[in-house]
Amino acid sequence: MKNIKVLYSIIIILTVALITSIVMYFNQTATLKNGEEVVVKANKTKITAENLYSDLKEKYAMNILVDKIDHILLDTTYKTTDAEKESIDNQINQLKENYKDEATFKQVIQTYYGVSTEEEFREILSLEYKRGQAAQDYIKKNNITDKEIEDYYNQNIIGDVKASHILIKSNAQDDDSEEEKANKEAKALEKAKEVIKKLDSGETFTKLAKKYSSDKATANKGGDLGYFNKDDNYSDEFINATAQLSKGEYTKEPVKTEYGYEIILKVDEKDKPSLSSKKDSIKDTIAEEKMSNDTTLYYNSLISFRDEKIQFKDSKVKSLYENYKEKLLQNVTSANSNNNSQ
Repeated sequence: MKNIKVLYSIIIILTVALITSIVMYFNQTATLKNGEEVVVKANKTKITAENLYSDLKEKYAMNILVDKIDHILLDTTYKTTDAEKESIDNQINQLKENYKDEATFKQVIQTYYGVSTEEEFREILSLEYKRGQAAQDYIKKNNITDKEIEDYYNQNIIGDVKASHILIKSNAQDDDSEEEKANKEAKALEKAKEVIKKLDSGETFTKLAKKYSSDKATANKGGDLGYFNKDDNYSDEFINATAQLSKGEYTKEPVKTEYGYEIILKVDEKDKPSLSSKKDSIKDTIAEEKMSNDTTLYYNSLISFRDEKIQFKDSKVKSLYENYKEKLLQNVTSANSNNNSQ
């Protein structure tokens, strides 16, 4: 491990020298000032700093070089925030939860990330977090049209909604047989339909919520949930069903959610916020969706972000970098094809 760290330090030094070398013409190749110094003697053969530098540049330096460039570009643009720290903590805690003892945790990060300490691992996660920010910002600036923003606004943004609900749970248990679960589900659905019939016959929503709702936190309040919006912790099924109701209207069929069967009453709805007030958050959402649907967009955005800000002074390294980009995108495209075919 000590020898690996020494070699890693040599690589970093040589990479920095590569970045900072200044040459007179574009086609020239950067060289070490003291490249003839011998760094290793094997039998009677001498390996000079220039020998080692050329070999490292050819075979190993590109990933380190890209990381170094991204650190330079991103660490000043994106300061570490509480959100980043929380994200990193969550990832590390999840990994430690999966691998209970410290020794296994360190073995995993050494095997998959090439680091031996949690501090080094945090640096890797920090760089990846900032890369995500940079890719998202690049997409927001270059890959989202005004029409996409307007369409999203018209289709997805609503005013705050006030609703009440009656929840009917099946109370099926994990150790129930499939037949038992199906029977309990059927009984819960039938009970929810009976509650709707009572509403149709004129009984009040508040009274029925207090009597039948499985949500004890809201049952005594007549099922009152207060005001909420799509950003709050409600299922898509619940939000969509509520959005389709008129003020004072309740669902005529039970709405199936992860919690059970819901009868929903829309009590009130505030005015829809303006497009200008939601534009930034809409762009964030669209950018995330675009990256989720097309992972090559993440890498292409990072490449474009990087290429706008760097200038190679070594034609050989520039060629290696172009090959690096090409292979990276090929691998990502191939991985996407394999995932889609499965």
